[in-house]
Amino acid sequence: MHLLRWIALAGLAGFTAGCTSTGSIRQPNMPETITSEKALALPPPGGPSIVNVVQHTRGNGIEQTISLFTSSSVPGQNFLKVQFLGASGENPGTGSAPYRMVSESGLAREMASSVPGVRLATSATFLQNSYGPFGYASGKSRTGDTCLYAWQQVRSSRSAQTQARNFGMIQIRLRLCDARASERQLLGIVYGYTIVGTFNGEIWNPYGLTQGSDPTIGRPGSPIYPDDGGYRNMPMSIGYEPAPVTISRGPVRRTAANTPNAAPVLPQAVGPLVPGPDMPQAGAIAPAPVQQQAMTASGVTVPSPDCVGDAAMSAACRR
Repeated sequence: MHLLRWIALAGLAGFTAGCTSTGSIRQPNMPETITSEKALALPPPGGPSIVNVVQHTRGNGIEQTISLFTSSSVPGQNFLKVQFLGASGENPGTGSAPYRMVSESGLAREMASSVPGVRLATSATFLQNSYGPFGYASGKSRTGDTCLYAWQQVRSSRSAQTQARNFGMIQIRLRLCDARASERQLLGIVYGYTIVGTFNGEIWNPYGLTQGSDPTIGRPGSPIYPDDGGYRNMPMSIGYEPAPVTISRGPVRRTAANTPNAAPVLPQAVGPLVPGPDMPQAGAIAPAPVQQQAMTASGVTVPSPDCVGDAAMSAACRR
């Protein structure tokens, strides 16, 4: 009897709870588009520009795919992908992203999916930007486009993690293909991007301990030079000696136009010779050319036609 009464009360309580439910709709945790100002990483000044940002919030962090401007015939979109992993607990029950270390097989699958149809060669040179070591692979497409795929993992050392802190990790992937840029130019973007996102709490700091200043700064006997790296084994030479000026010994051509005090060159007469009043008839040998008339302040003095020949000795023509 008591059992039947308990079952009836339980059913009534369930019915009452169902009637008082608000019936609100819960949106599943799916990737969403956010504004560019909320991006956790930014490309360097000067581009490539941000097209859009897609964010997926996890139970232990946030993933963002930052699409970048693309000028290439290679299929796919340039992107800067950043993943913050730490026990933030912002979205419990929505699934957590696993801690995946960088592996050669995993990178091969990523490159094949992100840069299809382009054979990329991994660089064996050790490189490092402001956030630590990174690696990259590059290659050329059939149409001559340059492609680069870079990866980086920002995580503190194990010695720093033993102090019950610095457990966070940042994973970064960068895909770039450009029809006009060189490998060197694309590599400059890996050195220039900036991580602007942070973890909430010192325990998840992915950068480890703060590095102190160089111990040689301010120490006597440790000169610092303006060379690459700042230090040299050999002392710097004292004084400044300018480079010698090289004078060209090639032939120098002078023309009448740039020679000082040179007489103007008159053009050669073209056409038949017309004899003057004092010249012999046609067929005779022409006399030598007369010296040029003297120059006055007002120009060349031109004689009157009445002062030619014997009339030139008259008093009127002498004035």
